[in-house]
Amino acid sequence: MIDLRSDTLTRPTEAMRQAMARAEVGDDVYGEDPTVAALEERVAGMFGHEAALFTPTGSMANVLAVASVVAPGQEVLCESSAHIARAELGAHGAISGITMRTWTDRRGQVDLAAIESMHAPDMGPFFVATAAVSVENTHNFAGGTVLPLEDLRALRAWADTTGVKVHLDGARLWNAHVATGTPLSDYGRVADVLAVCLSKGLGAPIGSLMVGSADAIAEARVRRKRMGGGMRQVGVLAAAGAYALDHHVDRLADDHAHARLLGEALGLDPQGVDTNIVVVGRPDAPAFVAAAADEGVRIAAVGPRAIRLVTHLDITRADADRAAAVLARLG
Repeated sequence: MIDLRSDTLTRPTEAMRQAMARAEVGDDVYGEDPTVAALEERVAGMFGHEAALFTPTGSMANVLAVASVVAPGQEVLCESSAHIARAELGAHGAISGITMRTWTDRRGQVDLAAIESMHAPDMGPFFVATAAVSVENTHNFAGGTVLPLEDLRALRAWADTTGVKVHLDGARLWNAHVATGTPLSDYGRVADVLAVCLSKGLGAPIGSLMVGSADAIAEARVRRKRMGGGMRQVGVLAAAGAYALDHHVDRLADDHAHARLLGEALGLDPQGVDTNIVVVGRPDAPAFVAAAADEGVRIAAVGPRAIRLVTHLDITRADADRAAAVLARLG
């Protein structure tokens, strides 16, 4: 079975398992796990920020990151199909007490005109104040689309004039980096706070990081513990992330090539497939998913009229060729 439902399905390579087994560990709640500390320092430096915090999931990293710039009763603006709005089970409202308003863009892009019109300054005890704008790069449900750096810089410039903060959901920011050649530090400079994931395209079994200022990370460390995210000898997991950063970033280009192949098989212009995610409209999405599974290819329905395919570390070129043949035959 060729499984294209998500890039979260990867399994640790043998070399990654060996790195995990050799990891030096300590109690991270006490701040004594050296492998975690080294990973946090490394990732913070990659993005030009002061500090980072290792978390078990991307959703937790996003909740902590947004809460660091949006107080209870304030709002964050985001695109309507953003992961924080659609796929984190309402955690930002349920846990952090914040609200959201959204703009809509088919490719998940920054719509600065819409953001400017939606922005609500603090007007006292009458209206919800806009505290932050959240952008997602790459944008999952828009099909792994990349947000151009110039658009992010324009958002940053506007935010600086208004006092609004910028949160970057960079779960797959590594893919944007490889697809465009944009330095990670350039992406880091547009955001006050961001979250990046190790357990998707990079192939680690678990782990994300919130990245931001030292003060924001210190506050988030307390919130993480309150949410049940205080971890002990977690260096065995952080070691997997460090190995992934050493060995699995550049190879994301292979995933992008495989995704273009699959997109073309489904009738898309392959040049419109930015990274490793393909989203295609289908009037019969559940039926198409079932038919593909019968032919040995697992894909996902992301709505009654849309399907999603995601390439990843465990998908070879031969797998992609075979899956493309199946999908093209199914039409």
